[in-house]
Amino acid sequence: MPFFRKRTYRNADGKRKDMPGGLWLKCPSCSEILYKRELDDNLGVCRHCGHHFQLTRDQRIRCLAEPDSFVEFDTGITSVDVLGFTGTDSYPDKLAGNIRKTGHKDAVSCGEARIGDHEVALGVMDFSFLGASMGSVVGEKVTRLFEHGLERRHPVVLCCASGGARMYEGMFSLMQMAKTSAAIARLNAAAVPYIPVLTHPTMAGVMASFATLGDAILAEPGALIGFAGPRVIKETTQQELPEGFQRAEFLEKKGLIDLVVPRSELRATLARLLDFLCPSPAAPEPV
Repeated sequence: MPFFRKRTYRNADGKRKDMPGGLWLKCPSCSEILYKRELDDNLGVCRHCGHHFQLTRDQRIRCLAEPDSFVEFDTGITSVDVLGFTGTDSYPDKLAGNIRKTGHKDAVSCGEARIGDHEVALGVMDFSFLGASMGSVVGEKVTRLFEHGLERRHPVVLCCASGGARMYEGMFSLMQMAKTSAAIARLNAAAVPYIPVLTHPTMAGVMASFATLGDAILAEPGALIGFAGPRVIKETTQQELPEGFQRAEFLEKKGLIDLVVPRSELRATLARLLDFLCPSPAAPEPV
């Protein structure tokens, strides 16, 4: 029956016209089929269930900062294979592949930006670059971000996402936990505000250091946040874990997270927090 025949679309020259790929995505939470352009227009949030998809660093910057206000610094820092790591692929090969894939030299971008009326030091981690693992370059750039905020007395906002330490750098990766935490201590001593924004996932050494040392800790809905993964914890403790364990909403109830904020409200919420933490000096009384 012609009604059931598969249609073949052709160009004006009679050649077969194939549907381009990558136009549709399936939501992992509600299984709805989503048109990618509509998903991008909605900041990577499913209109049906509110599932927050991961964003690239460029999408994240557009989401957080005022238009055309972000100016990146420290762009030339690159990782060194100090251990001569060898495996299925060498560390330099891994780095080269991720640089080609993302167009960036490592897993974090840092710079100056504006959120609301406030000039801020803004950092954004990108999970698509080696799982946003924290190596020496990530630690150095994040430390410089804090030092930049301290020098100019600009509040620091850091959007965190990570699978943990970068195994290719061994103990040099673990040292970044102490290094970044010491920089935050100097920032805190000078009363310069720091607000981390935890996205899915924020795990291991990043979560155990700069991701949870802020004056106000925000998180996106449904973000996985913890040190070890749920499977490892369950196998170690031999206990059933509570429903929603290590998710942002669970951790907000337990007091680790101050506020879970939908992505569409994140910039406005940050602006209000900065208004509170960095009030403008009072205007002089009229004579």
